[in-house]
Amino acid sequence: MPREAALALRESVGDALERRLELFRTVGQYRRDGSYAVARRGADTPGNEQVFDSFGELCELFESLPPEFGAEAVGDAGITGSRRHLIVRHFAEHPRFDCRLTGERPLRAEKVEE
Repeated sequence: MPREAALALRESVGDALERRLELFRTVGQYRRDGSYAVARRGADTPGNEQVFDSFGELCELFESLPPEFGAEAVGDAGITGSRRHLIVRHFAEHPRFDCRLTGERPLRAEKVEE
């Protein structure tokens, strides 16, 4: 394989591994190292971000939550502060999760049964 083709392939693979999904209030970022970060849209400080070892870890957290949940249930999984609310919102916004918000104060969500 020519060097130029190999460099282009390496760049394409890197772009495929690192992808950013901008939603309404949250952003999900698939990182090159395999981790997945959830951040508040428009924020660039670490306090507005929760990093998971993988997207699968976030999926496991969702599966472990009760049918109706809020920030306190996410906090039981070890996520602290405002990041608990961030994760609840991300579950409701991300197309992978069958979930919707049911209340704002307090922030509540429910899993949607098919």
